[in-house]
Parts: sequence; structure tokens; C-alpha cells
Amino acid sequence: MKKAILILAVLFATFVQSQEMKPIPMINVSGEGKIKVTPDQAAISISVETKGAKATDVKKENDTKIDAVLKYIKKINIAKEDFQTQRVNLYPNYDYEKKKSNYIATQTVYVLLKDLNKYDSMMDGLVELGINRIDNVEFKSSKMEELQSTVRKLAIQNAKAKAEDFVAVLNQKVGKAMTISDNSQAYYPPRPMYEMKTMAMADGGGGAPRETLATGEIELVVNVNVSFVLE
Repeated sequence: MKKAILILAVLFATFVQSQEMKPIPMINVSGEGKIKVTPDQAAISISVETKGAKATDVKKENDTKIDAVLKYIKKINIAKEDFQTQRVNLYPNYDYEKKKSNYIATQTVYVLLKDLNKYDSMMDGLVELGINRIDNVEFKSSKMEELQSTVRKLAIQNAKAKAEDFVAVLNQKVGKAMTISDNSQAYYPPRPMYEMKTMAMADGGGGAPRETLATGEIELVVNVNVSFVLE
């Protein structure tokens, strides 16, 4: 009798477990959100590089120029949180052609320019003060967080629209989402094409204005995978 009860209990547990493990009808789809925006800011890395025979002289010359550069950046009302020293280097260098050693000192400063209309005048002033390298220009948007939120929503909407297209002929409906995974790559803003040219001015100071920066557009992309229950 006890043995029969045990067998019935095992069978019942197996039946319940099989019911619990019954697969849920689902559909897995991918979605993409995409937005293009015109940048309104530029992150610029600029450097002063000096060379010479004595390390102390090279470092002193470099420090003097950087001091003038930082004072100029403050003078044109760049907020203190929008510029920062990135790298400071001083190292020996051997010239194999001349068969002699010298020293190279480099200091790099990062500047976040929030008014692109100031770009030309700022760069002119910095070059006059000793900047001799522009290492990178990266365009940004002041509304980046808001835009990224919008793109995420577009990606989910795109995924749901795909799922509804697939099940439209099956007399089923797309139910609640069971899983959502973000498959977006780490965001590295693309380096847009930009020009470093100066247009010739006509005699007498007239002619077309200079155009030395082409901002282009920034593209934000979010990719997701979503699993929906089918009803």
C-alpha cells in the first residue's frame, strides 16, 4: 500500500513538473534605433612640442608656452571644467641622420568648445602662442543623454513592429516582453571629415569668410534583442 502511494506521488510530481516545463510560445527579434544630429560642441586636443639640446631648456620653453596657452583659454571665457592637461612628456631623441641626441618636450591640453563660432578665433590665438599640433577634433552634442534615451525607445519600437509583422498572418498577438538585451557597441563618436584650410582673402581685406571646420553629423545607433510572448 505504501509502495503504491509512493508511486502515485512520484507520477503526480512528474506530471506537475512536465506541466511547469511546458515551453512558452515566444518570438525573438532584433531592433535598431538610429538618429542623426548636427553637433554643437567640439572636443579638441592641442599640443605644444619643443625640441632642443638641453632637457632643462626644452622643458622651460615648453612650460612658458603652455602657461601662455592656459591663460589665453581662461581669457576667452572657457569654463575651468572644460579644459584639462592630458599629457606631459619629456624624453631624449636620437637623430640618426645627424648622429646627435636632443630632447623633445610635449604638453597636450584638452578643450571642450561649446560655441563652434569661436573655433577660428580661438585656434588663431592658440597658434600664435605656440600651439604647433592639433591632435584630434571630436564633435559632440550638448543633448547627448536625451538623444540616447530617444534612440533606445526607437530600438524597442522597431523590435515590436518587427514581431507584429511576423505574427500578423498567424492569428496571434504580440504579448509582453520577457527579455531585453542591449547589443549596442560601446559608443565612440565617429571622427567626421573636417577641413583645415584657409580661403584666400581678396586685396583690401575683402572676399569670402574663412571656413576651416566642417561639422557634418553625428549618428547615434542602438541595437537590441527582445523576446516577446505570443498570445
